[in-house]
Amino acid sequence: MEIILLERVEKLGAIGDVVTVKDGFARNFLLPNKKALRANEANRKVFEANRERIVADNASRRGVAETEAKTIDGTSVTLIRQASNTGQLYGSVAVRDLVEMLEADGHKIPKSAIVLDKPIKAIGVYDVKVALHPEVSVTVKVNVARSPEEAEMQAKGVDVMAAMFEKDEAGFVEAYDPNAEPGATAEVQAEEAPAAAEEPSEG
Repeated sequence: MEIILLERVEKLGAIGDVVTVKDGFARNFLLPNKKALRANEANRKVFEANRERIVADNASRRGVAETEAKTIDGTSVTLIRQASNTGQLYGSVAVRDLVEMLEADGHKIPKSAIVLDKPIKAIGVYDVKVALHPEVSVTVKVNVARSPEEAEMQAKGVDVMAAMFEKDEAGFVEAYDPNAEPGATAEVQAEEAPAAAEEPSEG
């Protein structure tokens, strides 16, 4: 379907561009969200007649978004969640959770502004894009941890999961014998070896 864009759409074009998109994308997203018009003769005339107002409206919305962006860009929010020993969350962090956290921080952001390709399912620090306007987007840091202490470590750049595994491995100091059978320790093998040598040979 051919459409006229009423605002900049990433990977498609800018205001006034006539582009061809899949029918479903136009019907389900662009047209109902007033991001585009069908590119027929009547709509072209309407668009040209209103182009200045559409461009001016867009510029004023962009100005508001740019002001807001300065207060949000680089913001860091922390979510304390239960997770397994491997760092997998019980449940996941979705767009709604992020909207609530930012709101608690004093930033009112619509759900549609948060660009989360897939829900967050493990602890760690994530960069999440917030598109306040088609031409204005910022990045928010989302620190997902199991405790405030863990969140603090992650904020300093510590990989909590890696640090935890290192700690586990440091506690494991059993002697390793490359010739040992799987599961046997070096001591067991040392005791068994002479006994085997003393058995009388048949014949």
